[in-house]
Amino acid sequence: MAQFVDWDLAAATAGALSKSGPAVSYDDAMTVVTELRNLTDEAAGHVAAYTGLSSQVEVPPVRVVDRKDWAAVNIEGLKQVIIPLVTRLSGDKQPGGLADAIGSRVTGVQAGTILAYLSGRVLGQYEVFSGNPGQLLLNAPNIVEVERKLGADPRDFRLWVCLHEVTHRTQFTAVPWMRGYFLGEVQAFVDASQSTEHILERMRRGVATLSDALRDPESRSSVLDIVQTPAQKAVLDRLTALMTLLEGHAEFVMDGVGPDVIPSVESIRAKFNRRRETGNPLEKAVRRLLGIEVKMRQYAEGRKFVHGVVERVGMDGFNKIFDSPLTLPRLDELGDPDAWVTRVHGSQPAIGG
Repeated sequence: MAQFVDWDLAAATAGALSKSGPAVSYDDAMTVVTELRNLTDEAAGHVAAYTGLSSQVEVPPVRVVDRKDWAAVNIEGLKQVIIPLVTRLSGDKQPGGLADAIGSRVTGVQAGTILAYLSGRVLGQYEVFSGNPGQLLLNAPNIVEVERKLGADPRDFRLWVCLHEVTHRTQFTAVPWMRGYFLGEVQAFVDASQSTEHILERMRRGVATLSDALRDPESRSSVLDIVQTPAQKAVLDRLTALMTLLEGHAEFVMDGVGPDVIPSVESIRAKFNRRRETGNPLEKAVRRLLGIEVKMRQYAEGRKFVHGVVERVGMDGFNKIFDSPLTLPRLDELGDPDAWVTRVHGSQPAIGG
């Protein structure tokens, strides 16, 4: 089988480059882990009551991780996607000698560098690649570091984060087709390439672009350089619409539940938004090239769309969005809730309808 990434080297690189977390005693660390697990359970009840959605499958317990563990879990998830993909694209050919060996090691270092960077910033994640139905991860060092920088009440901030991440878990476990649809769109993006002969090299260039962004803030490269065909652009539009919806829904839920259960939620939201909007030039360049700037816009645009729909048709009416892939919002509907309501509901029913 053709080798695309030296996964062992990627893991070693991520582990070596991951920064240590904030200074905490062993007892304090254990307290944080225990509280995050308990708050995840509490958040699940709040999310179910607020959204009317509940998991349809058995949900694995939350996994509280440090930065190195987060990177390792994501490497395992990527392996589940990329190894079968490379096998199919290469026709299960054997590695091509020294060139392939060197290429896989270079890509391994680049992938590890990216994951090390992200491991110091991600607060939580619902990881869907490595198994069905997926697993909720909470990155404890980052949560503690951010709550300290914001001067936030620790319990309030931790519950606020849990509300967001549990909403993502609910999206994938309360909607039976969601995980398969998402993975299918990722596969469709690859299938839409005009030529499988060069897709692996384009994927390598995409990884290299992200890695280079960490060293060169003046780079004008873009992850969209790997988009090759109109068919891939169409898939990317669908994925962008989906991720904007999911992020906006999580933001809407965490802010909707927050005032009733988190006394300092308004202060946390204001400080957190300021943190998102600031950063030195290198940080901003890296965020843009890694797609984090796009993700920030998704939070705002998606939350506005969800609010607009709920305002028009209530939460039950909004939940029709999860009936099937056909009821998901199209990219152009994200800025026009009325268009989605008209297409899916046929009119604007009374609130709660």
